[in-house]
Amino acid sequence: MSDPRPVIICTEYRGVFYGLGTDTSGDTVTLQRVRCAIRWGTTRGLLELADTGPTDSSKISAEAPEMELRKVTAVISLSDTAAAKWAALP
Repeated sequence: MSDPRPVIICTEYRGVFYGLGTDTSGDTVTLQRVRCAIRWGTTRGLLELADTGPTDSSKISAEAPEMELRKVTAVISLSDTAAAKWAALP
């Protein structure tokens, strides 16, 4: 099994989630250390969350240890900068 990688997952139900995943190839994906982006708070759209991470205006949920996401429509890789910012959230 490969090491988990930080990703943002979008679902058919318009959910936007951050977490660590190992197998992100199907339409159902299990993530660890999951957070939901309730409000993006970005000036450059959704992909800013993957480029530079959440902003001060973003509203991000508390962390859940694990979550199975269904009806996945997008799997977005994160830059090192964004991954560090997500991982540092309280």
